[in-house]
Order: sequence, then structure tokens, then C-alpha cells
Amino acid sequence: MKRIGILTSGGDCQALNAAMRGLVKCLDVSGENIEIYGFIDGYKGLIYGDFKMLTGHDFSGILTKGGTILGTSRTPFKTIREPDEDGLDKVEAMKQNYYKLKLDVIVILGGNGTHKTANLLREEGLNVVTLPKTIDNDLWGTDMTFGFQSAVDIATEAIDCIHTTAASHGRIFIVEIMGHKVGWLPLNAGMAGGADIILIPEIPYDIDKVVEAIQGRDKRGSKFTIMAVAEGAISKEDAALSKKDLRKKQENSPYPSVSYEIAARIQEKTGKEVRVTVPGHTQRGGSPCPYDRVFATRLGAEAGKLILNGEYGFMVGYKNREIVKVPLDDVAGKLKTLSPDATIIKEAKMIGISFGD
Repeated sequence: MKRIGILTSGGDCQALNAAMRGLVKCLDVSGENIEIYGFIDGYKGLIYGDFKMLTGHDFSGILTKGGTILGTSRTPFKTIREPDEDGLDKVEAMKQNYYKLKLDVIVILGGNGTHKTANLLREEGLNVVTLPKTIDNDLWGTDMTFGFQSAVDIATEAIDCIHTTAASHGRIFIVEIMGHKVGWLPLNAGMAGGADIILIPEIPYDIDKVVEAIQGRDKRGSKFTIMAVAEGAISKEDAALSKKDLRKKQENSPYPSVSYEIAARIQEKTGKEVRVTVPGHTQRGGSPCPYDRVFATRLGAEAGKLILNGEYGFMVGYKNREIVKVPLDDVAGKLKTLSPDATIIKEAKMIGISFGD
């Protein structure tokens, strides 16, 4: 008998259910006698002992379903060692609930913050296996995360839809794409959607260079410009500020997001109309695309294999087109950023895309 806990933590995304289904189907097919404990709303469920017993039937029919059947929430790693409002030691509570249920392993699906806590639990002596979930594709140790391709598809469709109205009115349109710290999503969606300018956190922009790119299109007879802007895009001036000064500036900004500030500066410098579209959380929602359904299923199945073999302390990752196991302590606390010298950036520039630098 193997007793297996499962939780999904952090922001939701497509294919969480597909990954859990792959895991459970692998264990079912193996013939291993198992009990599954699903913790509700991420680490909160593990902290407060909020769980439900699940069977293989609970994972039937969820391959195409977005979100997560277990619910999720954010439990910041930076406060995980702090007692809750009632003085409860959260880490100790998670350990006690793990031992109380006599779990053999807990499978954790999540992104960067989630993996920090997962590695902490490993260091505390728990058996842990993780799966890489995030639309940002910024998790260290894997070339791809599930949820990313589905988000690219949605963000690309948003840019596609903007093209017709931008061309009709001869306007500048900014589509703000998710990505606070990294630019994988806006870069891929921007290229797939035919954006003319892409601004990402890893390449601080010069507003004059952005305007120069817009005016260059005007001279070539293009009446409109499409910009894919990461929500974490940053100007060269702001990038030179200290973290404290930057935070203060952002807190006092009259703009709801960086895209509106960029729009105002472009309008001021060019006199052209600029419109901002924010797809927002639609990028996390809906059914997973076929790629993510297959990819998440593969990862889930490989997680099941690790459990059957008694191999713990790993994230199931994807490297060089192969599923691999990556030690958790190699993953936790590391961010996979996009290098300004990456081949894909150079290729984007080859076809005339401006990054404002």
C-alpha cells in the first residue's frame, strides 16, 4: 500500500488536472495498491489538514478541464517560517499532517515559490516529488513547463484579434502580456502574433528607441504598430534605480500598469493614438491546448514511475526533448530568465522586431 498526497499551489494554469490524471492513471495501471489524499487549496490544505480521499474515478474526464480540481492558493515562501495569526508553526503543521496520514510521498504541482517550499519539506525529511507548472516558463531545471503553451496560444489570439482593428484605425496598440520577471510568454506570443515591438523584463527599453521603431514603420507605409509588452517591462531609467526607489515610484505611479505609462509617453512624443489591451487572467484560463495535455500527461506518468521506484526529492523536468528527473535542491530558488543574447532574440531582431534597446 502506498499513501500519496497531492496538492496544487500558486497561481492556477491549464493542464494541472491533466498532470494529476497522468500520475494517477500510471499508478492505477501499475496494479499498486494506493490511497490518494488530495489537499485543498495548496499548502493551506497541508497546513490545516484540509483534504479529501480520492479515487481513480475522481481523475476521470478531467484531461481537458482547466484550473485544478483541488483548488489552489498562494502561500508565500518568505512567510512560511512565520507562525499564522493563531501562532501555528506552519512547517511543523505540514510535517505533522504528513505523518498523521502516514503518507509515503507528497506530489506537489507548482512554480518557483511552490518549489522553494517543496524543497524545504524535503530538507525536513518528507518524501517529495514535484511537477513544473507555470505559464511563465521560468522554472529552473526544465526547458518547458506545462501551462506555458496554452497561455502562448491565448495571448497570441489576443494579438491576432487586435491586428484587424489596429489596421482599420491606423493606431498603435499595446497588448500587455503576463510576465513580471521573465519574458518567455510575451516573446513567444509576440512573435507568433506578428508584433512589431516586444518589450520584456530582461531587456530594459529606451522609449526613444520605441518611438524610433514606430516612426520607422510610418516611413515604410505601415499605418499601425502592434506592441507586445510584458507586465514586468522596465525602462532603462527605472532599471538603474535601487529596488527601494523603484518600488516607491511604482507605488506612486498614476498608471494602472506599465503599458499605460508607455502608451502615455508614446502618445506625448508622437501625437498618435495609443490603445492598451490587457488579456489578464484569460491567459491562465480555459482548457489546456493539445500540446499541454500530452506534455502534462507525460510528466504525470513519469512522476508515477518515480513513486513506484521509491525515488524521491526530484522534480520531473524536460531537457533536450526528454523527460528527466532534476534534484529539488537544484531547482529551488532559481529563476530561468531569458538571455538578451538568446538565439530566439537574435532571430526576432533579424526579422525587424524591436526590443526598444
